[in-house]
Amino acid sequence: MEEKVTSFLSHLKNQKDASANTILSYGRDLKNFIKYLNKMEIPYFSVVNKTTILAYTYEMKKQKKATSTISRTIASLRVFFQYLNAIGEMGENPAAEIKLPKMKRTMPEYLLLEEVELLLKQPDKEEKDARTIRDKAMLELLYATGIRVSELVSLKVEDVDIYLSCIKCKGSKKERIVPFGSRAKQAIQEYLQESRPVLLERGQSRTNKNDNELFLNCSGGSLSRQGFWKILKAYAEKANIKKEITPHMLRHSFATHLLQNGADLQSVKEMMGHSDISTTQIYVKKEKETLKEVYTKAHPRA
Repeated sequence: MEEKVTSFLSHLKNQKDASANTILSYGRDLKNFIKYLNKMEIPYFSVVNKTTILAYTYEMKKQKKATSTISRTIASLRVFFQYLNAIGEMGENPAAEIKLPKMKRTMPEYLLLEEVELLLKQPDKEEKDARTIRDKAMLELLYATGIRVSELVSLKVEDVDIYLSCIKCKGSKKERIVPFGSRAKQAIQEYLQESRPVLLERGQSRTNKNDNELFLNCSGGSLSRQGFWKILKAYAEKANIKKEITPHMLRHSFATHLLQNGADLQSVKEMMGHSDISTTQIYVKKEKETLKEVYTKAHPRA
């Protein structure tokens, strides 16, 4: 079964041009499904039916998996079995008619402006070296552009236009240009001039050089999403911010703060790289909620 999953993931990469993040997600979902099949002593994908998948979703519910996880898993199985059908390894797609569970769209958590300022100051409080200069540039750029962490760690040097103060983001099949401000520009310039050459030199002995990667780890290799998450978590703890900070929270903060300061919805949609404006509208709902809270606390007759 593992060989078929490997073949499928290779198909996604080579024929479908799927992103590394998408391939990783499919691989994880299918690996967990195989574990379940082994537990149930089901040896082949070809004998999986609708009942098998429904039983698996019930098992995930018992394990208190999030609705979003269950929904994504069903979607992953649907695409995978469609692939097996197309190459003649499977008859009907057993996941085709299984409905995705309804998901309640929750309001995104974001940082207050003073919390963002406090977070972004943390690298300045440590000894200035290649690592802290890099960290400052990453944090400033992430908040300045609202890009996803997967997009941040995938940036190449040529994707940054210092003169025009913008980046070219290729996180999805659709390329977009996102501007950044003066503080991010200053931090990136300092990183490119003082920090990146030091980090790059550390990685020169590696077989695969990272000459084009924008942000490098402390060994001169590619920086991972998990690596950045650890960096962010460490600075959040030093800033004594009580919220459970994630990289995506800076993205939410970017959108919320833009809308709070009068940015139009369509422009925020384009910068965020949303395919549907309804995704962006959730920030408007959050903003209305915040205004109502302020009104209730401040108005004498609320």
